[in-house]
Amino acid sequence: MTRVGLVGAGRMGRPMVRRLAEAGHGVRVLARSAEARTALAQEPARVVGRLAEVGEGADVVLVCVHTDEQVRQVCLDSALLDALPNGAVLVVHTTGSPHTVEAIAARGVQVVDAPVSGGPPDVAAGHLTLFVGGADDTVARVRPVLRGYGDPVLHVGPLGAGQRVKLVNNTVFAAQLGLLAHATRLGAQLGLDERPLLDALTHGSASSRALAGAVRRGSVAEFARATAEFLGKDLDVVRAVAAELGADLGALARMLDAATPAGAPTTAAGTP
Repeated sequence: MTRVGLVGAGRMGRPMVRRLAEAGHGVRVLARSAEARTALAQEPARVVGRLAEVGEGADVVLVCVHTDEQVRQVCLDSALLDALPNGAVLVVHTTGSPHTVEAIAARGVQVVDAPVSGGPPDVAAGHLTLFVGGADDTVARVRPVLRGYGDPVLHVGPLGAGQRVKLVNNTVFAAQLGLLAHATRLGAQLGLDERPLLDALTHGSASSRALAGAVRRGSVAEFARATAEFLGKDLDVVRAVAAELGADLGALARMLDAATPAGAPTTAAGTP
């Protein structure tokens, strides 16, 4: 049995708790407020009230909060790292800057970055996609835990590579939304209604996950609004990291602007 700590038992973290318990792992989860403790009371995990308690005696600690800033607060501005036993591994599921996991590792902690693609139903079914960055031996040690809810678990390179792959993934996803926005405008100019146009495209070579989402929502604009909370945050990180490293977004930059509706919120709520 692996002893697993979890910080961030929200819409993604709670089904992770259930999957991990079903796989035979011992789970300890953070709940600071009375409301959170009540919500987690029926989950198959030990509920604790302090960050240090999550790390005490843990083999693996999962961090699944909303934003990169929250990761930094949890991991760099708290007692969590000091409480980790020698040999414990910290897994960061939150999408953010690769520099954050590198800063955590600089504290002498074994770290794996494993941003996710999918949602709560994928966690519950054990089919969440994980883009994993880290040393070979460290990733091998945490893989049995990650396989509790992740499939595929893709080891994409050294520490920070998982975040970089996820940022590229979301850039392509957003660019596809931008292309769809231009495509539906072209369709309107050709006298086509948007809904039958989108449905028809799903049966042709233009099909994509972004297109399928637009069909479910009924329009490209509605799907863009539905995804803007998490996608806007991730795209801000993409732009910042690209500028810092001197990378060129090229034609993608225009598509990213087209994909984000005006006035849309930019706080994280999920992941494509």
